[in-house]
Amino acid sequence: MTRRTVRIAMNGVTGRMGYRQHLVRSLLAIREQGGLDLADGDVLWPELVLVGRREHALRAIADRHALTETSTDLDAVLADDTIDVYFDAQITSARVEALKKAIAAGKHIYTEKPTATDLAGALELARLAAAAGIKHGVVQDKIFLPGLLKLKRLIDGGFFGEVLSVRGEFGYWVFEGDWQEAQRPSWNYRAEDGGGIVVDMFPHWEYVLNELFGRVTSVTAQVATHIPRRWDEDGKPYEATADDAAYGIFQLEGGAIAQINSSWTVRVNRDELVEFQVDGTHGSAVAGLRNCRVQHRSATPKPVWNPDLPVTEPFRDQWQEIPDNAEFDNGFKAQWELFLRHVALDEPYHWDLLAGARGVQLAELGLRSCAEGRRLDVPELAL
Repeated sequence: MTRRTVRIAMNGVTGRMGYRQHLVRSLLAIREQGGLDLADGDVLWPELVLVGRREHALRAIADRHALTETSTDLDAVLADDTIDVYFDAQITSARVEALKKAIAAGKHIYTEKPTATDLAGALELARLAAAAGIKHGVVQDKIFLPGLLKLKRLIDGGFFGEVLSVRGEFGYWVFEGDWQEAQRPSWNYRAEDGGGIVVDMFPHWEYVLNELFGRVTSVTAQVATHIPRRWDEDGKPYEATADDAAYGIFQLEGGAIAQINSSWTVRVNRDELVEFQVDGTHGSAVAGLRNCRVQHRSATPKPVWNPDLPVTEPFRDQWQEIPDNAEFDNGFKAQWELFLRHVALDEPYHWDLLAGARGVQLAELGLRSCAEGRRLDVPELAL
């Protein structure tokens, strides 16, 4: 086999997501398996350049994983002709400028979402990338998770008949930071820094709904800042200006209705941190990150409402677990491999900056829906 090298500048690996999912569990995992087999006699080998603002943090990560190249000078990295791909997992408010620079430098783009803080910025990035003729992709990891892959298998097999509704529950309690350290960075709770659960999660729900059930045609949302005061990484109090909970209703092309609650102020009473219940004329399913359970109409019980007697039916036991029937890789890694094959072999890839713009559009319309107190249509986007 011939080794082909792809040099990737990774900006934002000192953050939780950039480090754990993209560096360690994706690109370093690809290196640990000997590279990406391109099935043409070649192996693609990712060479990584870690980019960021804090030199000591970058150096510590590089030393930990036997990497040699780090830089705090993004412009110099983008001017390097040997860099093929620019990856961005920075704070959202810093992303647009960096992506524009990378596009102007002719680099292929792979980026976390949201791609921009507003739809105009997201569409501009998509148009600039198209004009530059580069390849570009946006992280849409959840559709590569085992639970949703099983759900997709059920949809493709016609299990549900006509899909009637989708109900999603996502979230957990993020500690305020006073008496117990918060699990998420403080900027997530400041709107001026690009924070907020709508901006964070509605782009996820857009591609999950679009990929599995149909395009979102309208949105009604109510958002809230339930915890108005939090404490930052230095233990200093600050006012939370961004929403920490969102309650959305999404009309889907074809008639199904989706309701999704997203919250960082909820205590978990479900099997996984995110679960979707899909109800159809022929059956129902509940899918999480890894697991998926079903109940066919032929096995649906006949509950009777009687508040005067205790419930005797074991409702959870009446569902059937869907087997894995395959080995599931890390979802972030799986999408990285598809994108790298797109770069190396020009294989089809549709999770691009226009797809990222659709996620930003839904978040923007969700916030507007709440502000105006009405349902809003979601226009189709085009370049």
